[in-house]
Amino acid sequence: MDKILEGLVSSNHPVPLKKAIVKKVIEAAEKDVTKEQCQAMFTLTTHLVLLGEDAFQKQVGFQVLEAYGRYHRPEFECYFSKDFVLGLLQQGYGELHHKDPAIIDFIHSCLRLLISCPSVLEIFSVIQVEVLRMVCERPDPALCARLSTLLSDFVQCIPKDKTGVLFCQQLVRTISYFQCFASEEQELREYVNQVTRVSTLLQNIWKADPTTLLPSLQEMFSIISSIELSYEPSIALASLVQYIPVQMITVLIKSLTTDQSVKDATMTKALCRMIDWLSWPLAHHVDIWVIALLKGLAAVQKFTILIDVTLLKIELVFNRLWFPIVRQGALAVLSHMLLSFQHSPEAFHLDLPKPGEEKIKLVLNQSAWTSQSNSFAPGFLRPSGKSETGKTGLVNLGNTCFMNSIIQTLFMATDFRRHVLSLHLNGSNTLMKKLQLLFAFLAHTQRAAYAPKNFLEASRPPWFNAGSQQDCSEYLRFLLDRLHEEEKTIQALQSSEHKKASNDNGPQLLASPEENGVSSSTPPQCDRRTLTERMFGGKLKTGIRCMNCNSISEKGEPFTDLSLAFCPPASSVDSGQAEGPTAGPELHCQGSVNGGSENPESGPVKSPASSVSIVPVTNEPPLSVPDLVNYFLAPEILDAENAYFCEKCSSLQQAERTLKIVSAPEYLILTLLRFSYDAKCHVRRKILDNVTIPALMRLPVHSRVSVPTTSTSLQEDSPECSENLAKKLKPSQNDEDEGTDGAAQDRVVASVQSVPYVLCSVVMHSGLSSESGHYYSYGRNVCEVEGTQQLANCLSLQDDVGSPRADHIPSCSSLTVPPEQGDAPPPCGLAEKDWLLFNDSRVTFASFQSVQNITNRFPKDTAYVLMYRKQEIPGKNPNGTAMANGMRMNAEPPLHKELLDAIIKDNKLFLQEQELNARTQVLQASSSCSSRPNGSDDNNPPGSCGPSGGGGGGGGFNTISRLVF
Repeated sequence: MDKILEGLVSSNHPVPLKKAIVKKVIEAAEKDVTKEQCQAMFTLTTHLVLLGEDAFQKQVGFQVLEAYGRYHRPEFECYFSKDFVLGLLQQGYGELHHKDPAIIDFIHSCLRLLISCPSVLEIFSVIQVEVLRMVCERPDPALCARLSTLLSDFVQCIPKDKTGVLFCQQLVRTISYFQCFASEEQELREYVNQVTRVSTLLQNIWKADPTTLLPSLQEMFSIISSIELSYEPSIALASLVQYIPVQMITVLIKSLTTDQSVKDATMTKALCRMIDWLSWPLAHHVDIWVIALLKGLAAVQKFTILIDVTLLKIELVFNRLWFPIVRQGALAVLSHMLLSFQHSPEAFHLDLPKPGEEKIKLVLNQSAWTSQSNSFAPGFLRPSGKSETGKTGLVNLGNTCFMNSIIQTLFMATDFRRHVLSLHLNGSNTLMKKLQLLFAFLAHTQRAAYAPKNFLEASRPPWFNAGSQQDCSEYLRFLLDRLHEEEKTIQALQSSEHKKASNDNGPQLLASPEENGVSSSTPPQCDRRTLTERMFGGKLKTGIRCMNCNSISEKGEPFTDLSLAFCPPASSVDSGQAEGPTAGPELHCQGSVNGGSENPESGPVKSPASSVSIVPVTNEPPLSVPDLVNYFLAPEILDAENAYFCEKCSSLQQAERTLKIVSAPEYLILTLLRFSYDAKCHVRRKILDNVTIPALMRLPVHSRVSVPTTSTSLQEDSPECSENLAKKLKPSQNDEDEGTDGAAQDRVVASVQSVPYVLCSVVMHSGLSSESGHYYSYGRNVCEVEGTQQLANCLSLQDDVGSPRADHIPSCSSLTVPPEQGDAPPPCGLAEKDWLLFNDSRVTFASFQSVQNITNRFPKDTAYVLMYRKQEIPGKNPNGTAMANGMRMNAEPPLHKELLDAIIKDNKLFLQEQELNARTQVLQASSSCSSRPNGSDDNNPPGSCGPSGGGGGGGGFNTISRLVF
């Protein structure tokens, strides 16, 4: 059988076949075999367990060894003798070093098989001697933890009497050698677990033999008081403090403070190192011992030690307050230090380091439940429900704030959300279906935060690495493209299957207008555009005019968002300086902005790219969003290396390139290109310039209107006038030619409509680069029809909204809202709680002032993606596009049964989780935790990006990564 087993583990047979053969080998152990066969099998299985190439071989070896050891115990006693164990502990096994933890695990397993055999007593005596030797060799935490587990299960192996005292002392000194070099959360948890296992062994020994406690404490004090050590003792010694009886404090402190052999220098060193123990995450009662020692020294009037220790360590104690898991003990020690230091204000006047912005964000962002939610404090409470905002947060699944901020932004786009929820997608597995389910949970779940795991997996771009920080603008563009292409595919399939059927009788992707609650005179099914196109789609027209022959080449292209490069302040590029973008170095731009590309742009640029600056231009008014839009739409001269090849002139010519918006989207998405590429340093930097964000804005949209032939407002036959218009209204020659081909009574000319938009969402980026930082978003708490009507009335007060004018350059501009009069409520969107802050799991009330002033308060927090919603002005809807196409829905649609069932099921599960947590809380001893209700969050910065705790939807932050070792 040993030959079969040896050939099996080294073969390439499928795993199921291997398992079947192993089962036969184990069954064969019940049969009679010779002593030589048993010895061969024991040798082979030991080799597999200790030197196996993979986990499968080790598992097979242990299973077969256990079977043969159980059925052939006399032979196993002869094999696993005290000499064999001694050889393992002193020499190892083959290439395996004797300090390898696998040796201890193997011995541990074999002892379980021999626990009822008389020969095991001889093995116990061997291990008693060897463990003392091993501890004196200062094993690493992993080996020491395995050894502690072995001794805890087989207490007969623990040294006794004087040897036991020596063993405890050496184990304490071994702990002082422990060091943690890990940076990953899992590694930190494993290190803390290893230390806990070793300290638990000492606790058990102290309980079983109290005579070992005092020598162990003397050894500990000898270590921490020594000023001649070649190493710094590990703060892992703090794990032992919790096992020292509190009743011994008075006796021990009195003994230490009155012992004349303890010099002031050694006492100072010991006290400083005890204060360092406050950094250990599981340090219980450390603050009690430190304060007791401080009081004891004061009682014997050793004030010099107290002064030195306070001035040396008060900064460290203060810094420990940043870490919630050790804050309570640090605060107690800090309070005692400051309150007892009454002879001089020196301790109060220390130049303590001012907290950095990131630390401020971290602390201010911690509500009561987040500050208490750590894996070391048992019995902590999870949030029981939503915040007072009534909105649901999204759990950060590991650097997924880029997705969370975009999802919340799309959710706050009321019309888009309502259309998505009204779609009939039962039984489908499309991305739109997953988005619909996610929106339904955000709207109706009882959880404070929902974990969008399924949507993350379905919507993450293939080139996005899981767990890495990503660009939210790139994710938004990919998501909208996916939704668009997916719906086009479904439409094509439906059209192919029902091309002979009428549109009225065929199946539809979208629900009917009556089911949607849409007020429309034109059936939406006649509009073959996808939902993404109808909600976010606009159209740009690029025109290039040869400045030699005045011929114009035009090309239209759709867009779902506009990427806005940074421009000079508004004073440099206004409506009176249309040629500002070609003015060269006077623009003071921040550099070549490529919107996230790692390579500098090779095409024509509107500003010099000599350097990249992250400091706003001084003595200039701040930029605004309309400034960036105007800069995006401003004419650009193509010459020199960027000269335009004119087909009419058949040569390179100087030309003027213009951009015009010819179709305005329902929701206008603007991305501020804040990440620039520094060609000299080969790094990407962030432009931190503050940008004024208007609540209301007008967007110039070009269209065609018919005018009588007597109209002379546009002299199209004059080349000079045509050139002038290219700089102002930017009409195309093609437009003019098409207009002259019509009826003699009317002429088609270019017109510009100022389309009003209102801000509805802003995605903020906190950080200094695109590869790091945190995303969070503000969303306008969209009021109902009354609030929208009120805002529309404010827009209608602007006498030039929607009025085409030919005597000025059409530009994007902000609109001002009239001040409140009397007791009239503020316009929708500008009231105190009309805005919400979505920061992963947390949703709090905010105000528009906090949106506008966030960069002033926190310079690294800047607006990145903005979403504006097109507004309808009563009596001024010349095109009738929005309402005519059925884009506005006046109420939330009812949930489909499939969505409703999923939400009800999850809400029941959530209630069960809450009940279970409450029962567990009663049964377990829990640390006290304070609570702070969710309120206005205007003063709270966003905090860091990281995974949040919680199962289905609870929020919170894991604090393991904040520990200091």
